[in-house]
Amino acid sequence: MPDPFSRAELLLGREGIARLAGARVILFGVGGVGSFTAEALGRSGIGTIELCDSDTVSETNLNRQLVALHSTIGQSKVEIMRRRLLDINPECAVSCHEVFFSAETAPGFDFAKYDYVLDAIDTVSAKVLLAELCHTAGTPLISCMGAGNKLDPTAFAVGDIYETSGCPLARVMRHELRRRGIPALKVVYSKEPPHAPKIDAEQTAAHRPVPGSVAFVPSVAGLIMAGEVVKYIAGAADSERQASRDR
Repeated sequence: MPDPFSRAELLLGREGIARLAGARVILFGVGGVGSFTAEALGRSGIGTIELCDSDTVSETNLNRQLVALHSTIGQSKVEIMRRRLLDINPECAVSCHEVFFSAETAPGFDFAKYDYVLDAIDTVSAKVLLAELCHTAGTPLISCMGAGNKLDPTAFAVGDIYETSGCPLARVMRHELRRRGIPALKVVYSKEPPHAPKIDAEQTAAHRPVPGSVAFVPSVAGLIMAGEVVKYIAGAADSERQASRDR
């Protein structure tokens, strides 16, 4: 009898699907990258998904975020995503943390209880803190680097933070992680040099220009990130590496 995950089962196997159903992950950031990550996790059959984001939908999100519709402007991103995931897979246990992740809110999370942590936030201090806490807990973490001011969705790669190039955010992260003695961090990053905005951009709260963003770049980064986690949990990553060696 076909079920929602029967097509995935053809590639991941029954055991892989069972592993996904028994897994617990947490995603930080449900925006241009994270909304696509969340949906891919839900459509892959992850059993327990926690979403963390304090933001609400704004009109400027409409060009690139799954949670952004005219009907959802002003609403909580994590709550919209929760409802969407349950509509896709009612068996999924989805919970929301409507908080901004920082040193003040970090004590509310027990990182040892997750099978994987996913970072789709854009604040350097929060990304570094996540890396520190996951390193201490021994929990796998994947972190998305900069997707702003990019136009080439084919330029993304997956690798260790210390092997990255072409990404200004990754350069800052390498420096901060090295200072803290964190030896490795799996990241999704773009090798494409950032494009200069064609018009003057508004300033962020930190007095930096708001980065330009299009629909077809952050979404790809989010799907890549979800794919890495799904393959790892299902055990397909080992098979993929073996197939590569056999070739």
